[in-house]
Amino acid sequence: MEELERLRALTEADRWIERVIAQREHLPELEELSTLEAELRSLLGALNEVQASAEPLRERYVAAQATSAKLAARVGELERALATSTGSPRDLAAMQRELEQVRERAAAAEDEELNVMLELEPLDETIAAIKERAQPGVARRGELQAALGDLRATLDEEIAALRETRADLAHALDPSWRQRYDAALKRSGVSGAAFVDAGRCDGCRIALSPLDYDRFTHLAEGVVMDCPECGRMLLR
Repeated sequence: MEELERLRALTEADRWIERVIAQREHLPELEELSTLEAELRSLLGALNEVQASAEPLRERYVAAQATSAKLAARVGELERALATSTGSPRDLAAMQRELEQVRERAAAAEDEELNVMLELEPLDETIAAIKERAQPGVARRGELQAALGDLRATLDEEIAALRETRADLAHALDPSWRQRYDAALKRSGVSGAAFVDAGRCDGCRIALSPLDYDRFTHLAEGVVMDCPECGRMLLR
């Protein structure tokens, strides 16, 4: 009878370890983190797409600014030169023609700068909106990662303690029973024994045949049969 109690205790220990491991791998925070990271990846994809569209416009805008500044400087030089020039009428006329041409080019450059800026504005607004939308998610992700780290550390400590207890229980079990138990555990996983509940093995959840169930209920004290389906040692 004492050996059966040890077997029951070992079975419960293995099941409890499995439950804690499952809890560690299915924490609510994990699901929330997974959903949140999917949302953040989606936002990052949208951000990269908009930034890719904005980048050539930004390069055009910088180039237009540089061209506009260069032409504006040339306009200033020509205007000062005309205002102080003592050259011939022919030279003055040439400078005036150049000034008019440069002014036209400067106006075109300013138009280009303005047009590109107008194209960039909605893209920049979209970029800012995406970043603003992502900020709470990034903060929450950090909180979840920290919380998961603490929870997993706690559960790892619990699993380690349970495994120590399990080792003691296994060591105390009769070697022949332990050998049967370990063989069944290797085949089925989780535990090497199971309880019969309403005529079913609660390990594989398959009902015993009437013949097997009758055999189980009439076993001699201290005798354990194996489940015909999963091979676990059957306990009352």
